[in-house]
Amino acid sequence: MSTQQKVAVITGASRGIGAALVRAYRDRGYRVVATARSIKPSKDDGILVVPGDITERKTAERTISEGIARFGRIDSLVNNAGIFISRPFTQYTQADYADILGVNIAGFFHITQLAVAEMEKHGSGHVVQITTSMDEHADARVPAVLAALTKGGLNAATKSLAIEYAKRGIRVNAVAPGPVKSSMHPPETHRELGDLLPLGQMGEVSDVVDAVLYLESASFVTGEILHVDGGQSAGH
Repeated sequence: MSTQQKVAVITGASRGIGAALVRAYRDRGYRVVATARSIKPSKDDGILVVPGDITERKTAERTISEGIARFGRIDSLVNNAGIFISRPFTQYTQADYADILGVNIAGFFHITQLAVAEMEKHGSGHVVQITTSMDEHADARVPAVLAALTKGGLNAATKSLAIEYAKRGIRVNAVAPGPVKSSMHPPETHRELGDLLPLGQMGEVSDVVDAVLYLESASFVTGEILHVDGGQSAGH
């Protein structure tokens, strides 16, 4: 198989934003390595499916190594896998803490480290994190310290990596959404969540996908935290 076609790795790719990103990158002519804990095989020869738990190093190793074996290169990584649990701080459990840090932090660290090492080999690449605006604009109506701790950490890591790898041809950015109509939020919560935002409505999955695709094509943009949040980060 030709190795000239670009290849994107997408985590949390089985549903919602992740599944939409797989389709969007394919529509742009990319081949895609799609990984998630529970993900069905694809009939598309341009999609390599790698089931596994993103919190484990071995899943990241398999995802990158099988992507290289199948497609010959890694050009982009979208760290989409994530967990969001809203609870009062004192009601978080040890299981909540372990799950959220495992997916949001360990999941990012393992696969990003391996993907960037591959990108360095050909002197170009792009990494995008899906984070949150809540680390910058906390709201007592939606207590989410562990989201702020982990996704806020990814926003900081995005800038740090962008500077570290700027002269090596690798860009690093993040998309920070507000509440989005996805499987994370039951339909009965949509009106209430929309009312929290200055624009008065929740975002769509397509809003996040469009932001990622913009960053993918924006060759002069790195270290950017692109807020797609209905004005949440600007204030109330």
